[in-house]
Amino acid sequence: MHVKELFNIEGKVALVTGGSRGLGLQIAQALGEMGCKVAITARKADELDTARTHFEAQGIEVLTLVNDLTQTSDIPSLVDAVVARFGPIDILVNNAGATWGAPAEDYPDHAWHKVMDLNVDAIFFLTREVGRRCMIPRKQGKIINIASVAGLRGSATTVTTIAYNTSKGALVNFTRALASEWGKYNINVNAICPGFFPSKMSAGLLEQVRETVINRAPLHRIGGDDDLKGAAVFLASEASRHITGQNLAVDGGMSSV
Repeated sequence: MHVKELFNIEGKVALVTGGSRGLGLQIAQALGEMGCKVAITARKADELDTARTHFEAQGIEVLTLVNDLTQTSDIPSLVDAVVARFGPIDILVNNAGATWGAPAEDYPDHAWHKVMDLNVDAIFFLTREVGRRCMIPRKQGKIINIASVAGLRGSATTVTTIAYNTSKGALVNFTRALASEWGKYNINVNAICPGFFPSKMSAGLLEQVRETVINRAPLHRIGGDDDLKGAAVFLASEASRHITGQNLAVDGGMSSV
């Protein structure tokens, strides 16, 4: 197969959660630019409207769906809507996530549950639904989990996001475990582990550690608007067909030092 064919995902159906802004928007943009039909979910209708206008101006076929993934009973209807519009889902990007900062000894119960409900539970229930309805019957599929370098190592002593770090560690091993189970169905399950990227979620923390990160990272930079696009397209395409259960750090080399 010619290498251009390996990267060809034109006409594929992609569902990107948390796709209205930040890293999810960047990934959805990349898949759309490569010719995918893209469905994006988020909780806020106004942000989805802005994203839809952005995509449609570029000729990207997009479906926007207001959805709270922590309401797991609504997940089947979410998948119904995507399948009704575009057909079976080929690519699932589990990007939606939440964080909360507080010292472990004072961490509120509701904050722990909020992070775990979205970052772990919702991902499992959505992935299970997409897998058994769209991917397993057709013996094909690409699942890309957006984890974090926070799930690969400890954190600085000043960082108090224990639920987020724990949830991303869980997602790293969820990726490995599901890849082992679903390999027999020709489904690739991989994760991207971003380092520091400017986003609404990371704004406060990044403000504190930006210069330290830049100074320590071998590439001496933080993530930018295009730095997840290539990794996402690679893992969504047949170019990565012999790769599964892997966690790819996209962090300027921070996790290597």
